[in-house]
Amino acid sequence: MRIVVTSVLVNDQSKALDFYTRVLGFVKKTDLPMGEARWLTVASPEGAEGVELVLEPMGHPAARPYQQALLVEGIPLTAFQSADIERECRRLAELGVVFKMPPTRMGPVTLALFEDTCGNLLQIFQP
Repeated sequence: MRIVVTSVLVNDQSKALDFYTRVLGFVKKTDLPMGEARWLTVASPEGAEGVELVLEPMGHPAARPYQQALLVEGIPLTAFQSADIERECRRLAELGVVFKMPPTRMGPVTLALFEDTCGNLLQIFQP
C-alpha cells in the first residue's frame, strides 16, 4: 500500500486553491464539480504524479468544530517538508503568510507553523 490522496479541511475551496497554488506553490491536479462543492486536488510541482492533497469542503457537521479545536490548540492539520526552510519561510512571509511560530530548531528538525487563510494551522519542517 501507499498513500495516494490525503486531505485538508478548508472553509472556502476557491480561497484554498489560491493559497495552496499561488502562495505555497502547489499545482492544481483535479477540479471536478460535485454539486455545491468540488473534488479539488493539488500536488507538488516536484512530483505531480505523487500524492494529491484534497482541498476538502466542510461538508460534515463535525468538520468545523474539529478544525477550530485544532486551531485553538495550536495543532497543525498537516505538515509539508522543505529542503531550505529559512528560504521558504522568507518567501512565504513576503507573500503575507501569517506565522504562528518562525523556523525553530527542535531536536533533529527545524519547523515553523503558519495559517493557510482557510481555517488551518500548517507546519513546514526541514530534517
